[in-house]
Amino acid sequence: MEAGRDTGLTDARRGSVTEVFGVALRLGLTSFGGPVAHIGFFRDEYVGRRRWLDEGAFSELVAVTSLLPGPSSSQLGIAIGANRAGRLGGLAAWVGFTLPSAVAMTVLALAVGSADLSGAGWVHGLALVAVPVVATAVLGMQRSLAPDLVRLALAVAAATVAISWGGFAGQAAAIALGAIVGIALFRNQALPQRLTASFAGGRLMATGCIAAFGALLLGLPALADATGAVALVDAMFRSGSLVFGGGHVVLPLLDEAVVSPGWVGEQEFLAGYGLAQAMPGPLFAFSAYLGAIQEPSPNGVAGAALAVGAIFLPSFLLLGGVLPLWSSIRRHATVQAALAGVGAAVVGLLAAALWDPVLRTSIDDWADVFFAVVLLALLRLLPVWAVVPIAAAAGALLL
Repeated sequence: MEAGRDTGLTDARRGSVTEVFGVALRLGLTSFGGPVAHIGFFRDEYVGRRRWLDEGAFSELVAVTSLLPGPSSSQLGIAIGANRAGRLGGLAAWVGFTLPSAVAMTVLALAVGSADLSGAGWVHGLALVAVPVVATAVLGMQRSLAPDLVRLALAVAAATVAISWGGFAGQAAAIALGAIVGIALFRNQALPQRLTASFAGGRLMATGCIAAFGALLLGLPALADATGAVALVDAMFRSGSLVFGGGHVVLPLLDEAVVSPGWVGEQEFLAGYGLAQAMPGPLFAFSAYLGAIQEPSPNGVAGAALAVGAIFLPSFLLLGGVLPLWSSIRRHATVQAALAGVGAAVVGLLAAALWDPVLRTSIDDWADVFFAVVLLALLRLLPVWAVVPIAAAAGALLL
């Protein structure tokens, strides 16, 4: 239909770009704890409260974005925004989710530079919010995506693979396991369509996005010596293109990109990383800090904006290439059967992530366990965005 071509959707149940931006902005202000916790925040908001998509569609997008390089939680948010309000909705979802942390990191880079927040109690309180958020997401998704013994066993197997192997390879192997088991066991079952809307654009647009991604990845290094701006774009684009899993995995690439050539000192880099731990939203917003303090120019606000845009650009190109193609093949019965298994595997992946890194990095002693249980009880009474400042204040007073 005509509206579908205008918005990038073929489903009539669309929302507005303004609506998507407002919801994403609130998530950008309150989603602490890193990419794994972000999945929990997203599920609570988009699936639980607003019902923009169901558990199946959510797990499908989690699986697709987990297999792409770049910031997986940001890509998930972009995909959900596009599913709700077309391509501009995807852009609005990214801006809303990224803007608070990017602005904060830019201001902090210009104002405080070398502050060390590693031992701050309020930061630890914010980290502990991730424990009940992710635990709630695991239980909720298990009820919908692994409701029987077969799929529950598949979820456990996927979690075992992810924990044993670790990193992107373990995640990819768990998702592949889910797809293979799903095809073997569920192919003859009638499976519902997952996504409520398809991602339009056609093969030409998808091919163009993939071609642009490859051209920039291969071509920017040849131009990097031309100006400082091109060199900065090349460094950030490469970092956003070659990291799988997002979040903290990007740090070695960023260190190589800006510390090794002498643009940013090692101490300044580590101080910025400490500041980034206290920020909501994507850790990739750390690029704003690096762009603001790096030498030579561009730096300041211009450098921050250029760095943020460049590190997220690969995500937009990859999603623009993958989502339309995925939308065209996912209707087949074999793919739907695979998705039934992948949904169970995603439950296992999130359970594995609850163990490592969420529990392993957040829980230090029994006081933290008690704190996390109290936060879990509060989440039964209050929305997530209200619990976050309570956790920060309690952490500042008690930890």
